Amino acid sequence: MSDAGVSAGEIVVRAPAKVNLLIRVLDRLPNGYHELWSLMHTVEVFDHLRIRLNPDRKGLSLVCGDAPLPVDKGNLVYRAADLVLQRAGKVSGVEIELTKVIPLSAGLGGGSSDAAATLYGLAHLLHLDWTLAEFCEAGAALGSDIPFFFRAPCAVVRGWGQEVIPCTLKGERWVVLVNPGFPIQTKWAYEQLASQRSTVLPLGEFPKRVDRQLNLSWEEVVEAMENDFEAPLFPVYPILGFIKEKLLSLGAQAALLSGSGATVFGIFHTQEEARQASNQLRRDTRWRIFDVPMGSTDLPHDPLSLPPLSRLQDLNPGI
Repeated sequence: MSDAGVSAGEIVVRAPAKVNLLIRVLDRLPNGYHELWSLMHTVEVFDHLRIRLNPDRKGLSLVCGDAPLPVDKGNLVYRAADLVLQRAGKVSGVEIELTKVIPLSAGLGGGSSDAAATLYGLAHLLHLDWTLAEFCEAGAALGSDIPFFFRAPCAVVRGWGQEVIPCTLKGERWVVLVNPGFPIQTKWAYEQLASQRSTVLPLGEFPKRVDRQLNLSWEEVVEAMENDFEAPLFPVYPILGFIKEKLLSLGAQAALLSGSGATVFGIFHTQEEARQASNQLRRDTRWRIFDVPMGSTDLPHDPLSLPPLSRLQDLNPGI
């Protein structure tokens, strides 16, 4: 870390958002979770965590800025830090400052990514020589999406989220994320899906082909994008379908609900096309909109030296 504002006893880690380029929800598993098949990819919108060791105190302290989040065991970040300390046998004082940029309950994996970044950052500070498999196992003990962020930027996620297989998606694309400003709770979305469908369709040919080759092009992904949550959620929230159609009308190659929502995203060939679409949407609405590249790094593995956290707004379009 070269930033003068970050000491040897602290680290700043950025936690990326994700989108689901394809998500199929299959049968319920014995552990109560649904079996999933999803193609996930990071996007370059980030939360930021400053993690600091404080030898003058014991226990954990979490601050979440203006975000309406719990600062105790009701927060995945807190539980991730507690898990690291328990497994390391440490009683070090730990102070964590979380700056939220990723919208809450938005289908973008912000909480899971924050937890992954916490596992990585605190293990780094404590000089724990954890393997990638150990990080993934610790993440799976906390939540279903967390292991993905240790295999980013692109991976197939199966089972209830614990089985993650990295894959290669050739080429570059830009994404416009549109969040309408209301949350959708994941548990409720699954209940809606389960109550409204009479049968579970088997996986199609595309997922089976991906499982075999793990080497994809954007052209074939765009053709195959789908989300099982759209059918039950769009009638309840018609604005989501409207956003999807709007993105397509503005030139998106494809548009889709991410996860269980409420964010809808569009895939664009170029930065210019994405910016034109997002500028049009900003003129017409008060939605929260980001136009950013698809993720290209294996974050949160690379800690990032940052200017003071007060300047993070300048680094994240769409805030």
